[in-house]
Amino acid sequence: MKGLVPIGGRGTRMRPVTYSVNKHFIPVANKMLVEYPIMTLVKAGIREIGITYNPGQLEYAKEVLGDGRKWGAKFWYILQPEPKGLANIVEVAEEFLKGSRFVFHLGDNIFVDGIDDLVESFDKDNMDGMVTMVEHEENVRMGVPYFDKKGRLLKYVEKPKKPPHKMAVPGLYFLSDSAFGAFRGKNRLRPSARGEYEIPDLYQWMIDKGLRIEVRKYEGKWLDPGKFGDWLESNQYLLDRLSERKILGKVDKDSRVEGRVEIGKKSRVINSVIRGPVRIGERVVVKDSFVGPYTSIYHGSKIVGCRVENSVLMEGVELDNMPKVIDNSILGNNTVVKSVGQNGALGMFLGEGSRVEW
Repeated sequence: MKGLVPIGGRGTRMRPVTYSVNKHFIPVANKMLVEYPIMTLVKAGIREIGITYNPGQLEYAKEVLGDGRKWGAKFWYILQPEPKGLANIVEVAEEFLKGSRFVFHLGDNIFVDGIDDLVESFDKDNMDGMVTMVEHEENVRMGVPYFDKKGRLLKYVEKPKKPPHKMAVPGLYFLSDSAFGAFRGKNRLRPSARGEYEIPDLYQWMIDKGLRIEVRKYEGKWLDPGKFGDWLESNQYLLDRLSERKILGKVDKDSRVEGRVEIGKKSRVINSVIRGPVRIGERVVVKDSFVGPYTSIYHGSKIVGCRVENSVLMEGVELDNMPKVIDNSILGNNTVVKSVGQNGALGMFLGEGSRVEW
């Protein structure tokens, strides 16, 4: 079985951060978002993975992700010339996928508890395709499966106005190479009203052809950090799963580390308190500061004279002598914030290279 992970798209819901950074490379709990699908697939025994990208993204993707060996996988990079929808991603990846059953795992979804049982079920039961579903209160903004009286899948509708239940389809699709018939002949898949080839339409084509499509519920925790609040919530949830303390950097005698904390190589903590769950990357300096629960600080950042809680700091962030508490914030790469305002709390959502001074 093979895997397919897309890293294209514009990430408009995460602007201003995604004006300059592909959303798949934004850290969540100090791991790039795209790392989670890769790790999930590898854990399920899938090591041949196609990474699809849009024009202009290949060089950076290869620089950051490499050939996959870091995760015990092998990557194939596949160009999607235009962002024409998820079903089009399947189409452009045919050469890589043909002859195989495969798992299409969106690069911005996190299936925290793994998908091993779903992969096993799909493989063992010899289906042509499988739709995954989760319970979700806001399924009106997602794909929704519809069933007949016997519980069999009738159709899969994107963003219905009045869903008949609370189930929704997350970014995890199981398909066989019978799906490629949808891209050939006079009855081939047509673009939707928005000009894209939609994944629900691909499944519907397969259902209409009498292919065996089944539905399985995902029983684990699913995260979709596509908006500001969801990103902070996902960061918090994943940090809460830290199981132990791991200190690879240096903590001086005037500092205190409390609870589940990870500190990366070549990082220094000086006269500060770190209260977990916290994850600090490599080459980070924390001096005369308090870094509180549910904060992740990515590589190369510098925190001096500040209090930071419940926040995501991306690479190269500098915080200097802040009387206000930085709380519920996402700070983009190379953001600089100095001496802002009086006492109190401050929440910020800043894009790359932002500079705030008072």
